[in-house]
Amino acid sequence: MKVGICVVKMKFAFAAFTSVLLAACQTIASKPADTAASSVQQSAAPALNRVEAYAGKDRIDFHKLKQQEKRPIVALVLGSGGARGYAHIGAIQVLEAHGIKPDFIVGTSAGSIVGTLYASGLKADELREVALSMKPNDVREIRLDKKGVLDGKKVEDYVNKQVNNTPLELLKTPMYVVATELQQGKKMVFNSGNTGQAVRASVSIPSMFIPAVINHQEYVDGGLVSPVPVDVARDLGADIIIAVDILAQPVHTETSNVWGLFNQNINIMQYYLAKEELKRADVVIQPDIREKAHIFDVNGREATIQAGVTAAEQKLNAITNIFAAHSHPLEREAAIYSVQQ
Repeated sequence: MKVGICVVKMKFAFAAFTSVLLAACQTIASKPADTAASSVQQSAAPALNRVEAYAGKDRIDFHKLKQQEKRPIVALVLGSGGARGYAHIGAIQVLEAHGIKPDFIVGTSAGSIVGTLYASGLKADELREVALSMKPNDVREIRLDKKGVLDGKKVEDYVNKQVNNTPLELLKTPMYVVATELQQGKKMVFNSGNTGQAVRASVSIPSMFIPAVINHQEYVDGGLVSPVPVDVARDLGADIIIAVDILAQPVHTETSNVWGLFNQNINIMQYYLAKEELKRADVVIQPDIREKAHIFDVNGREATIQAGVTAAEQKLNAITNIFAAHSHPLEREAAIYSVQQ
């Protein structure tokens, strides 16, 4: 992947989406003035000592797990797509309602944010609350630099707060975060160490975000090399892959202005990259999101979540069939519900 392609990936909506999903920080109780300074030092110390994100040894051998438990291994793959990432929450909502719990999650860009919070133990309704509780500038951190205008450190810190500073390898559900190593354009899959840092790398849109530096190497948006990382899930040993594709369809993109042309360049590139990987998924959920609502429009967020619900519900028969083919029935007694109820 040539670095030159990165220049066109200037999508402010995606940067704002990062703010949306990570805005619900835990409230810190006020403390007496004489202990405030020491408490700040104590809370900062763990962050200074936190191990950087890295690709470590998988904590679970899914091939062996399949043999031991005599059941298929299920993976949930959440793709990139900026503000359309709200739709991931709707899809998770439906899967959760039907007792479908993945053995592991793989996420790129927007999918890495939702996936990581879900992997930490948050339920679908809690994810929705996080998304809808966003306030402008909660995570926005402008820092002019020759490599970008947004500093992702604040994103990193917010993610770590949301997961209670839990490293990737200790999240409740194994999580794999896809990013792009900038110098050589290689795909990188983080599964250990600093959770927030891995997500920061995965969402770092080139020319918008300053690249994330991890172990002296620069990383940017994982969507450049794997917009919907199905192959990562298959390589890890997944038998059933449920992929959520939220990419903008080129046919629905406005190209009458410069901004539209920028978007279309990216949409075309990601469309063809994803098209090949999606062939290797068992079920593909594709929410119908033709227009992006304003990122701060609560109704727009709810509509996007609902699009994920609708698309996932339409795939329930396909999911049931693929599970049945593996002699692994669904818990169909769970009720179908939507955010509009």
